[in-house]
Amino acid sequence: MIEQPEDAWRDYRGGPISYDDALETALPKGELQSLLRSLGRVPEGFTPHPRVARQLLGRRAMAEGKRPIDWGTAEALALASLLIEGYGVRLSGQDSERGTFGHRHAVLHDIETGERYVPLAHMAEDQAPFTAINSPLSELAVLGFEYGYSLEQPRNLVIWEAQFGDFANAAQVIIDQFIAASEDKWQQLTGLCLLLPHGFEGAGPEHSSARIERILQLAAKDNLQVLNPTDGAQIFHALRRQMRQTLRKPLIVFTPKGHLQRPAAAVPIDRLAAGGFRPVIEDAGHLDAVQVSLIILCSGKISHELQRERSKSKAGHAAIISVEQLYPFPSEALAAALSLYPQAESIIWVQEEPENMGPWPFVSRKLVAALDPKAWSRLRCVARPESASPAVGSKAVHEYEQQQLLRAAFEQKPI
Repeated sequence: MIEQPEDAWRDYRGGPISYDDALETALPKGELQSLLRSLGRVPEGFTPHPRVARQLLGRRAMAEGKRPIDWGTAEALALASLLIEGYGVRLSGQDSERGTFGHRHAVLHDIETGERYVPLAHMAEDQAPFTAINSPLSELAVLGFEYGYSLEQPRNLVIWEAQFGDFANAAQVIIDQFIAASEDKWQQLTGLCLLLPHGFEGAGPEHSSARIERILQLAAKDNLQVLNPTDGAQIFHALRRQMRQTLRKPLIVFTPKGHLQRPAAAVPIDRLAAGGFRPVIEDAGHLDAVQVSLIILCSGKISHELQRERSKSKAGHAAIISVEQLYPFPSEALAAALSLYPQAESIIWVQEEPENMGPWPFVSRKLVAALDPKAWSRLRCVARPESASPAVGSKAVHEYEQQQLLRAAFEQKPI
């Protein structure tokens, strides 16, 4: 067993994962508005890039209730609130200062002078420290360092972000031998957070998959928290929960890419001012439950694409339920969501990954355990066919496949 600083870890625990229902991750609306104004402010005379200036104006508009909270702003609000509450934040990755997909801009640059300004480092005089680092293209070394750092700093939210989720392939040994297994092997706790951009958008085999199946294969004995959230409120509550709970477990978050900038990921400020992280999101389509004959289960950004396809095809017979927490698998919350549709004749899992990848190999076993035995024969998967490669290389082929996949979900036939 590797020794940990006794005083630093005295107030934290490992063991079975349980979440305190009384844990507050929401913030009062007025406090959120104040944080938004601070996040949208730069020093007098500072000239940001025009694109960044639009983002800052947008945050001020969000504070006034004129715009919903997008993913990047929700993340910034979570970090800002933690800093004020005394939790340090350390963020590293190959393009983490800006965010690979332009959603973050945590470090601003004056285009006239080159001066740097970090809004998250200027939230309050007595705040905890914030550090953002653009790290080198050496995933194994960087993730190994961040893992070691997290062992010494349980009150710091230590985040490593892959530029694309599959860049974690080059650091898999750290994930396998340390992050996933350290508590089991050495009783050593870590609250390290991995942000792994994931989603099939036609960018090719090397920029689509964060290998959800590999992470879930490592999940056992409550060793990991694995999330695939779909909107800004979910990432806000997840990051705040990670630090405000006494539990210290690695947090793996499969984050969107292009979806970061899309309206579907934006939420009203009230979603941050109430509630908490939702492991399962029930259908919000105001369906007639008695008329629902098909239940579609899914995880990640495909839930929004399925909702668009349902609207286009007027498929009012189908309910769409998003599983936002893949591990620990939320069996009770899912059972409650399924119980809303007692007349459903079919239950399918829909994913954009090939059938031998993505969540299906893992969730298929969990679903069988969670469902009534009478429902087992009604459960099947709609996915791309089994493949050796995560995704195709042609954007046109990808778009054709994606449309076929969405249609197949509602027609309940193979693609």
